[in-house]
Amino acid sequence: MFGLFENKPVLEESQSQWLFDVYAWSLENFDANVFYNNTVLVLPTNEFFPGRVDSQQGMAELIFEKVKSYACISHWPTRVVDQSVCAILNAPQLQIEGPLRDPKALVNESVTDELCLQVPFNPQQVSNPEGMIASFAHISAHFMGQMAKQPPPGGPEFWPHVTEVLASYLGFGLMFANSAYTFRGSCASCYNPNANRDSYLSEQQSVYSLAIFAVLKEIPNKEITPHLKGHLRGFYKRAVKEINKRQQDLAILRKQQLLTA
Repeated sequence: MFGLFENKPVLEESQSQWLFDVYAWSLENFDANVFYNNTVLVLPTNEFFPGRVDSQQGMAELIFEKVKSYACISHWPTRVVDQSVCAILNAPQLQIEGPLRDPKALVNESVTDELCLQVPFNPQQVSNPEGMIASFAHISAHFMGQMAKQPPPGGPEFWPHVTEVLASYLGFGLMFANSAYTFRGSCASCYNPNANRDSYLSEQQSVYSLAIFAVLKEIPNKEITPHLKGHLRGFYKRAVKEINKRQQDLAILRKQQLLTA
């Protein structure tokens, strides 16, 4: 009786397989060597996001520069703009010399503002830095995903979901898992809906995506679960256990590491 649900998958098979497919697409299109050699699990801590400034604009710029660094896109020409001024993600043709992702690339200071990517931010999210980090990572993944050589799994209908997984691939899975759902509570004076981000993956899908990242990067549970919301920790451990059993799917993803070694 007590083992009745032990073998029940943590997600529907179509969902978990799609997440593996998006990781395979990400590795094929966005520098598998950078993923395996340079990408880190970004934690929502002061060590990863040090410093503080008094203005909303300054805080947004400070956070986004760190997001760019961890995503290995510091050389991309970008400009952070209040979303009330910049609400549409119309990307100009990027002029990037060298690899799309490069942890050592330098910023091209000669790029004019007109050719910079306009990165919108929500001033209300300054009070919710984890949500702001996830939003910036999602925007970065949106721009990056547009430069893929192959279309993503699922097609255009699932574009926002794909780019959330891509952001997890870039190292920001913890922020996506923790901000996928926000409890509204009953205290109107404490809850600010404008500080939250729009999420497309469910909590469980975001956690599973994080777990794929951790298994590929061989990150032990003890380095991740303390940073997850309490109610997600059990699901995360189950996801890791299940993913480790999917050796055929993992072999496809790890093949990219061998191809770039």
